Amino acid sequence: MFNRRNFLKGAGALSFAGSMSTLSALNNSRAYAADITGYKALVCMFFHGGQDGHDLVLPYDQASYDRYAEIRSSMINSYPNASRARSNLLPLNPVNAGQLGGRQYALPAELAPIKSLFDSGNAAILSNVGPLIEPATRTQIENSSVILPERLYSHNDQQSTWMSSAPQGAQAGWGGGFADQVLAANANNSPEFTAISVSGNSVFLTGNQALQYQAGLDGAAVIGGLEDGGLLGAGANSSLAQTLIVEHFRTVGARRANLFQQDYVDGNNRALDSNALYNSSLANSTPLQTVFPGSRVGQEIEAIANTINIRNELGMRRQVFFVGYGGFDSHSNQANNLPNRQNNYAEAIAAFYSAMQEMGIANDVTLFTASDFGRTLVINGDGTDHGWGSNHLIIGGAVNGNAIYGTMPPYDLGHEQDDGGGRLIPTTSVEQYAATLGSWFGLDAGELAASLPNLSNFSPDNLGFI
Repeated sequence: MFNRRNFLKGAGALSFAGSMSTLSALNNSRAYAADITGYKALVCMFFHGGQDGHDLVLPYDQASYDRYAEIRSSMINSYPNASRARSNLLPLNPVNAGQLGGRQYALPAELAPIKSLFDSGNAAILSNVGPLIEPATRTQIENSSVILPERLYSHNDQQSTWMSSAPQGAQAGWGGGFADQVLAANANNSPEFTAISVSGNSVFLTGNQALQYQAGLDGAAVIGGLEDGGLLGAGANSSLAQTLIVEHFRTVGARRANLFQQDYVDGNNRALDSNALYNSSLANSTPLQTVFPGSRVGQEIEAIANTINIRNELGMRRQVFFVGYGGFDSHSNQANNLPNRQNNYAEAIAAFYSAMQEMGIANDVTLFTASDFGRTLVINGDGTDHGWGSNHLIIGGAVNGNAIYGTMPPYDLGHEQDDGGGRLIPTTSVEQYAATLGSWFGLDAGELAASLPNLSNFSPDNLGFI
């Protein structure tokens, strides 16, 4: 029988159900300056839960390491294969070592693929970055003389703040803001593929005009109720049943007199057309030879690589992607859980970079990491608690790599960027991070300001890592 509940549920999960007629509502009075020559893509890899930045980049000079090991002594000794012992770390030799105040840094062994990219100049580290409204220090916070982001240390709110400069409930993110500028510049022949997520709906990719397209691991995400046969219940999942449902929907929908119903049908039809174009382009493309890891994050980053591989068939010049990877809320058992996740994403990133090299566009695609927040330097036994600032990675052929950017606070307690327990007050804002990426992406100062509301509070607005 007709399943109305599945139909309505499916309508809410459309890959691209919105009316592209909204593009005509863009303000055409402005001469948009976005540079849309050639092809460029940004890929956000978001670590849900709050990855421990102190366990991503570790101190390596003896004095700093000894203090770090003292503060985290019981947990450090719990890592398998003594992977956090100084002798087992992977020391970095950045080209800007002379600017780091004599301090040295290293990566854990699980990030060996990142270390290789860093050494070859195709990866950089950004130190202690996080959400800010204006620059802040411990003294300013204690004196209540600085405006702080709302609801710090809350997962949902800080994920949203990273992605959109506002806590949970925000309607648009800066990735979507970048996509808005791309749409306004008419960069892409298939605008519905400008902002693409392989990890479900994300505020990061939602713009005022841009809508995010949902891609699956091996093709377009199906429209629930239509392409999966759900309208007729679980027994109607055959290919023939799905075809009949879709054709019936198109035929009957075209005769709707109610304007709301007609818009709904039109939106679904566009989604069906988009899915058909996406899937046919994938089917007719030359498969990539790069082998990706079988982890979930490896499969999702492979789906992004496969989508980039059909950029010419879709007529794309600018794209923004999102992939999420969870499990980083390490309140307990961090020593056993975090290293495996680090190894999974490091292998996935290395494979992704190889795929970009295979396509000859390593200089045209930049992957960057983000997370809810960092974590405390002080441990709670066998884990760490919610922090604020953290260290992040930028990977790509255009990256000014083999360098550590920003200001790295000491691995100690009680300094001006310590908000308590080694919870770092960011020395670099998300806006500065995003603006540097956006400038490389082709946006001008006005377009960046439109996407990043707090950018004018920070200097410089280009950190130089790309």
